[in-house]
Amino acid sequence: MGASESAAPLSVPASTFSYEHEGDRQFATTLARGLEVLRCFTPVEPMLGNKEISVRTGLPKPTVSRLTYTLTKLGYLRHNMRLGKYQLGSAVLSIGYPLLASMNLRQAARPHMKELADYSKGSVSMGIRDRLNMVYIETSRNGNAVITLPDIGTSVPIAQACIGRAFLAACTPPEREAVLNQMKVKEPELHRKYRPQMDKAIEDIRMRGFCVSYGELRREIHSVGVPMRRTVDGEIVAFNCSVPSFVLKKGQLEEDLGPRLVAMVRNIEAGLGMP
Repeated sequence: MGASESAAPLSVPASTFSYEHEGDRQFATTLARGLEVLRCFTPVEPMLGNKEISVRTGLPKPTVSRLTYTLTKLGYLRHNMRLGKYQLGSAVLSIGYPLLASMNLRQAARPHMKELADYSKGSVSMGIRDRLNMVYIETSRNGNAVITLPDIGTSVPIAQACIGRAFLAACTPPEREAVLNQMKVKEPELHRKYRPQMDKAIEDIRMRGFCVSYGELRREIHSVGVPMRRTVDGEIVAFNCSVPSFVLKKGQLEEDLGPRLVAMVRNIEAGLGMP
């Protein structure tokens, strides 16, 4: 696990998205089911059989078998004949790369992120929303760090992660309410447990520009989070700086790293010509 907030993305049962889009004649259910199959695979569970995929998606096993067969033929899955399980194929990378390559923000932010990662002896990551998670689209680590993660593609829950709470703070009130309502329905335990921390983070960002998290996602990792003040290509972008607790001095998150992360984000905004 990494020197930042990291967690496997949660899959959404097929019955959930089918119900959400019931009556929508433009919604391609078969396509949605195939994409849900791909979302089942995580760094913790990179190989899955049809039965496991069926449990995670809520789809009947014969349906899953047809989907995994098709996805394998198209290169999005690879089939391990010996184990009788599947893993993601190279075609998945081919889809994601054009998105990452087109994000000029990543290139602009990279030197600033690296500078703060080296200073903090931790990691600095940039993320955007993926359903009820934040997915990292860029990350920098201190070169001397013992722990090598997080990495691009790491997914963390909005409710539990400092970067997710920073995202919520940047939402308009209607956007935020919509996300919280989805969370209440799909992740009721996370919503119940972390709603006070989410509310506090939103207020902290309003008052001082950053929020803090003391090991709520990973006990040994403490973090600060800051959102950008403007969307980038329509996306709300947030940053975190995460440091192993044994490296931190007392009060360093609030008095040093929080303000530094705010300054870093403002410098990135200025470099992009944002007002």
